[in-house]
Amino acid sequence: MTIFSNALNDWVEYVTDSMQRSVLFWDVLRKRGNIMIEHFEQGKPPLLAFEHEMVLDGRTLERPANYALLRILPKPGQRIDPTKRPFIIVDPRAGHGPGIGGFKEDSEVGFALRFGHPCYFITFYPEPEPGQTLDDVASAEARFVERVRELHPDSDKPCIYGNCQAGWAVAILSAARPEMMGPIILAGAPLSYLAGVEGSNPMRYAGGLSGGSWAALLASDLGNGRFDGANLVQNFENLNPANTYWTKYYDLWSKIDTEEDRFLEFERWWGGIFLMNEEEISAIVNGLFIGNKLARGEIVSSDGRKTIDLRNIRSPIVVFASWGDNITPPQQALNWIADVYDSVEDIRANEQVIVYTLHESAGHLGIFVSARVAQKQTSEFIGGLDFIDILPPGLYELLIDDKLPELPNADLIPDRYLMRLEPRTIDDILSLDDTREDERRFETVARVSEINEGLYETFARPWITPFVTEASAQWLRLMHPARLERLIVSDRNPAMRPIAGLAEMVRRNRRPAAPDNPFLEAERRMSDGVERALDEYLRARDLGQERMFKAIYGSPLVESLAGMRARGAGHVRGRGDARLRDELARAKLALLASKIEQGGTLEATLRALMYIFRDEHRIVDERTFRMMERIRDERPVAGRTPIAQVKDCVRDQAGILQIDEERAIRALPSLVPGEDERGRVFDAVQRLAEAQGTLSADAQARLARVREVLGLKRLEAGEPAAKAAGSRTG
Repeated sequence: MTIFSNALNDWVEYVTDSMQRSVLFWDVLRKRGNIMIEHFEQGKPPLLAFEHEMVLDGRTLERPANYALLRILPKPGQRIDPTKRPFIIVDPRAGHGPGIGGFKEDSEVGFALRFGHPCYFITFYPEPEPGQTLDDVASAEARFVERVRELHPDSDKPCIYGNCQAGWAVAILSAARPEMMGPIILAGAPLSYLAGVEGSNPMRYAGGLSGGSWAALLASDLGNGRFDGANLVQNFENLNPANTYWTKYYDLWSKIDTEEDRFLEFERWWGGIFLMNEEEISAIVNGLFIGNKLARGEIVSSDGRKTIDLRNIRSPIVVFASWGDNITPPQQALNWIADVYDSVEDIRANEQVIVYTLHESAGHLGIFVSARVAQKQTSEFIGGLDFIDILPPGLYELLIDDKLPELPNADLIPDRYLMRLEPRTIDDILSLDDTREDERRFETVARVSEINEGLYETFARPWITPFVTEASAQWLRLMHPARLERLIVSDRNPAMRPIAGLAEMVRRNRRPAAPDNPFLEAERRMSDGVERALDEYLRARDLGQERMFKAIYGSPLVESLAGMRARGAGHVRGRGDARLRDELARAKLALLASKIEQGGTLEATLRALMYIFRDEHRIVDERTFRMMERIRDERPVAGRTPIAQVKDCVRDQAGILQIDEERAIRALPSLVPGEDERGRVFDAVQRLAEAQGTLSADAQARLARVREVLGLKRLEAGEPAAKAAGSRTG
């Protein structure tokens, strides 16, 4: 009888709790709908957690675009140094509105401000300008960068932080206008959209299974010349049906007393859907989703005079990807490097610095909004950017470790993490992929897409566009599930209005079930079962789509009909004018050879340091850079050496050592003729070399060689190098 009574009490308690949770759940969804309507009525402003002011409205430019440049205002008590490198955050225009880069305090915007950098944000409006193209957008963004440089003439070139699709656009702008760009950070940016691992990354197959770009044209025609970003949002939703249709709602319902604010905060951004012109979505689909033209070197500048070549980028490139990202997996973020460069020697010859880092588990949105990601990866990118900017040319993986107390010179590291950059090769990039053979099928997709687009333009479009009006386009947008599910569950629906009063009654009489209630445990098990079932459906669906894609585009018949079996039909990568690059490289080498005996203290210090760590990975340890800053502060001079000058010097000295290392080292005394200055140079070199701990035997031998070449006596243990300057060895 007691067991039955206890079970009955547990059941009554659970039913009461679940009914109350249900009322509160629907009230939260009602608020979500109201938030969408309110955001729409306000004009869909950027959802930034920071005060901001307008600097330049792109709609007023000669080539108008629905973009604008905002200045982020610091929080009370925050001090911004106008001479520090500005940061420009660019959010993707891929369905949702702007704000993800400054959505929270711990964000890209937030950490730029915390480090004292001026921070700007490129926003965009819900409606594109009439006839607006991606070229117009690029022109506006270029003007924004120029404006930021005008506002900060005494700072280094601005860092451009491009998220997702915006990273793709930033890379294009950096290749087209390399002279004005500082370092670029590409977070979750799909520069090689067709890459991925077989059995995973199904989103890359969507364009082929729909028959190519004609579907985007149809959607634009039905939208009266404008493409509804809700279609892109729906693609994201379909990637994870378990979360879309169950998990996120169950988490809200089961934790309704604590989850409301978090849920509504994110849904406010997720429900803000923007539009594009047909010309814009067509360029994105053909250039990225289907054509992958950027990595292939097939995108042409707006004036039609040159191809956009990623080799033209002169500033460091930082790539941030994650193994937990099913929208832009690491292969899509990194394989462009293997497309553009044959080897790491090729990267060095082009004087390029490429740095990448891989998170273990963050999802696509987590790269931008996760507080843990912001506190670790984002803060290290921003805090260590000057270090990255002066790296010798090459390919590096950025690794972030916890700072251990026993770490040599741990006091040099200003926060809890140690940043180190390990040299990598093209083979390291390719090893992240299973094979690149599967990408060949996408060449057939691109050809089929061109054929289908031509057929649509000729036979379908003339019959569709005459029947489309702005009223019908607005009705279709309103009926899209991404909007309708919010609109129906809002106060615009009279049936939902009583929910607010009922929810208030529930909150006053809330009776949650005890955590150990057995029916709560049964509920959680049921939820886990639903989630597993949807995950199984997802695996089956993705596997089926992959097999269908391979069957269609791997078919000899389809390849033949698309003209891919004709002789010479295979794709040849566009690399620009190789002969011109070779001539420029030879001219650069000749110029560097003439500089071997030229320079001063900075050149001598950097040359000696790179010589000592010739075969060492530790040259890219953060502690060396922090020691460089300490030495600079100990020896005040008339003005601080600009980062650009240090970067040029690093590139020159790295090239000089490659040309003739022996001659370069023997020439050190000619760079520093004074004996006292030689002692100071060697003291700096030794402190920099030992900043990371005990040197290897080879590095110690090369340090001794530098001391000998400079004509300094052997140091006693603990003796400052500068004191040895007065005594020459024979």
